[in-house]
Amino acid sequence: MQSLHVMLKQRTSKVWVTKLLIATNVLVFLAMIVGGAGIWHSPNNVQLAWGANFGPATQDGEWWRLGSAMFLHFGVVHLVFNLWALWDAGQLVERMYGHVRFVGIYFMSGLAGNLVSLVIQGNSAVSGGASGAVFGIYGALLTFLWRERKSLAPHEFRWLFWGALAFASITIALGFIIPGIDNSAHIGGFVTGILASVIYAQSITAKVLPKKIALASACIMIASILMLILNIPAPKYRWSDEMLIRKEIDEFLQQDQAINRSWLEIMHESKQGSSTFDGLAGEIDSAIGDRYEESFEKLSQLPLDPALPSASKVEDLLEYAQHRKDESRQLAEKLRNQSLLVPPQ
Repeated sequence: MQSLHVMLKQRTSKVWVTKLLIATNVLVFLAMIVGGAGIWHSPNNVQLAWGANFGPATQDGEWWRLGSAMFLHFGVVHLVFNLWALWDAGQLVERMYGHVRFVGIYFMSGLAGNLVSLVIQGNSAVSGGASGAVFGIYGALLTFLWRERKSLAPHEFRWLFWGALAFASITIALGFIIPGIDNSAHIGGFVTGILASVIYAQSITAKVLPKKIALASACIMIASILMLILNIPAPKYRWSDEMLIRKEIDEFLQQDQAINRSWLEIMHESKQGSSTFDGLAGEIDSAIGDRYEESFEKLSQLPLDPALPSASKVEDLLEYAQHRKDESRQLAEKLRNQSLLVPPQ
C-alpha cells in the first residue's frame, strides 16, 4: 500500500500557502519587536495597538481585529509553538484539501475561534495568536484521516491520527490548567475546522460525501456563528472613549512639562530683578494659571464613565490642574498686592 505522504505529494507537490502563512506570522512578529514589543513577552498595550482581539475595542467598530489577531503573538515561545504546529499539520492538510480549500479552513477556523473567544472572555482578556486557525487545521486533518482510514496502512493511520488527536487533546487540557491560554479560541477553531473540512470534503479514493452531509455542516456552522454573535457580551466601555482619554492625558502631561519650564523661566527672571511685581503677576497668570485653566476645561469635557480604565487618572489630573491653577492665581494676587505696597520710584 502506497504511503499517504507519497500520494499527497503526487497530488500537491508544493505547500506554498503554509510557507506563506508561517512567513507572514514571523514578519509581523519582527515588526512588532521593532515597534516596541518584547521578544519573550509582549505587553497588552502593544498587542492592542497592533490589532489584538479585545471586547471593548473589537465591538467599537473594529471588527477587523477578529482577523488581525490571528497574526499576533505574545512572545517568541508562543510564536514558535504555533508555527511548529502549523508546519507539522499544515503541509499535510494543504495537500489533502488543496491550496484554496486550505486557505478557507485556516481563516474560517481562526475567525470563528476569535469570535468564540470574544463571547467567552471578550471583556476580560486581550487575545491573539494563530492557535485558533492551527487547531482548525488539526480538526480538518483528523476528519480526513478518519474518513480515509480504510485506504491507509494501519500503522500509518495510527501514527498520524492518534498522534494528532493526542496533541490536540493534551494542548486543550493544558489550556484548562495553565492560566493565560485562550482555550476558547482553540476549541472554537477545532470544531470549525471539522465542520469546514466536511464542507470542503476531499479524498484520495475519489469517494464523495453525500451533499446533505456537507449542507448539514454548513447549516450547523452558520447557526453556530449566528448564536455566537447574538451572545456577545456588551462591552464594559467604549474603546474610542478610552483612546480619547489616553490621548488627552498624554497632551496634558506634555503641557504640564511646558508649563513647568515657563515657571522656571519666570523664577529666573524674578531673580534677575528685570520685571516688576505686577509684570511677574501677569506672566504667572498667562503662562501658568490660564494654561492650567485651559487644560482643566479640556479634561472636564472628557467622557468619564467610571468603567473606563483611565477614568481615575483623569480625576487625579483634574484635581492636580485645579490645585496648580489656584496656587498660581494666589501667587499672582500676592505679587500684585506687593506691587501696591512698593512706592513709585
